[in-house]
Amino acid sequence: MLNRKIVIGYIVIGLIGSIAISSCKVGPNFEKSEVATASTFRYDSLQADTVVNLRWWELFNNSELDSLIIIGLQENKDVLTAASRVQQAMINVGFTRADQFPGFGVSAQANLGNVVGGQPLSGDAGIYTAGLTLNWEIDFWGKFRRATESAKASFVATDYAKRAVQIGVITAITQTYFQLLDFKWRLEIAQNTILSRQRGLEIITDKFNHGVVPQIDLNQAQIQLSIAEASVPLYQRQLAITETSLAILLGRNPYSILNLSTLESQEFPSDIPPGIPSTLLQRRPDILAAENRFHAETANIGVAEAQRFPSISLTGLIGGAATQQLSSAATGGFAWSASAGLLGPLVNWGKNKKRAEIQREVALQSAYDYENTVIQAFKEVEDALITISTTKTELEARKRQMNAALSARDLSLDRYNGGVTSYLEVIENDRSAFEAELQYSQVRQQLLNSYILLYKALGGGWITAEEEDALADAAAQNQGN
Repeated sequence: MLNRKIVIGYIVIGLIGSIAISSCKVGPNFEKSEVATASTFRYDSLQADTVVNLRWWELFNNSELDSLIIIGLQENKDVLTAASRVQQAMINVGFTRADQFPGFGVSAQANLGNVVGGQPLSGDAGIYTAGLTLNWEIDFWGKFRRATESAKASFVATDYAKRAVQIGVITAITQTYFQLLDFKWRLEIAQNTILSRQRGLEIITDKFNHGVVPQIDLNQAQIQLSIAEASVPLYQRQLAITETSLAILLGRNPYSILNLSTLESQEFPSDIPPGIPSTLLQRRPDILAAENRFHAETANIGVAEAQRFPSISLTGLIGGAATQQLSSAATGGFAWSASAGLLGPLVNWGKNKKRAEIQREVALQSAYDYENTVIQAFKEVEDALITISTTKTELEARKRQMNAALSARDLSLDRYNGGVTSYLEVIENDRSAFEAELQYSQVRQQLLNSYILLYKALGGGWITAEEEDALADAAAQNQGN
């Protein structure tokens, strides 16, 4: 009879569990927020959708840069922290899911005395119980399933956030590296200008000593030399600070970074089609992270709604019990118990309802954050496209300016030595040539930076191994056709 009751009890528990599993989940199901997109980018001159999540930094064809990025992805502390957050979020999924299932434990108790259950005994006695316990809150309203759904979405969002951090680190390393080459080139320009002005000063000094030129020419030559000499420590300082910043991005203590490349020899990547705007929604990890955060907060509405309804819980014990009076032999037998409970809010002055309303507002804020992230992404692509286009034109003009200024500097010096013009013309053209060279270096670096910002805005650079293998197989098939 006892075993049959136990069996019936387990059947009841199983039926209740089945009902809970098949029951509906309160709260809204997640639906993606629709964001209007244009058919093309305004400043996209190629207008073709051929972009993939490529390793865009390799388009610069710089092996030194490739090595630095590999180091950064492996050792940068922000990347390592983001990876740890992904592991934490993955563990949290299992931690949250565990609430859906029964909890089993061990229980043991010993009582000694001459009173049991408020009733006196004829003598001193001991009661001993031990067994396995069961505690299970039935997920009838889907509270735990919604919480698990939220945890899964948070995990996906965290994974995309890590990819966004990786893109940010790659971008920062590439930008800082080209800035380093820029300051290195500017330092070389300043040092070469010093050598040129030192030679000019020597000539002016000799002419002054022979009474050929006035002292003002000598003073002007000294001023120009001092200006060039003052620029050298400026660029040395900027070069050292940039080098330190690059080392930190690599996750290392400041150290001297070997530069075999020069900004002048650095190639510009070929223009690639940025694609149609709608593909950004599948490419950019920050957009995908924001979407999954919205999903997680939407699922949390169901968690909050479920707390407005009663919770149903089951408890049970299966084990043994023994009694022993000090004057008699021990007796014992099989022991079991099972109970069900219902606990629900009755009057809490709308607190649980307000909790659900608060969570709906939190989810709404996440939706707005997602939409704003999308809009910001479109802006970044548009800005990068127009910046590349206009900076190319500016660089061409700066190159013409530099070549003309260098030619004018040489011609004015010849004219001065021939007694045709004053030294003031030499000074002005020498100053213009120096500034033109520095500006050309800066604009060349800015154009490289514009390409970097475009690739970052397009969301490239975080291609997974599986995606890379698929692309390689597709490329091999295309070659075979």
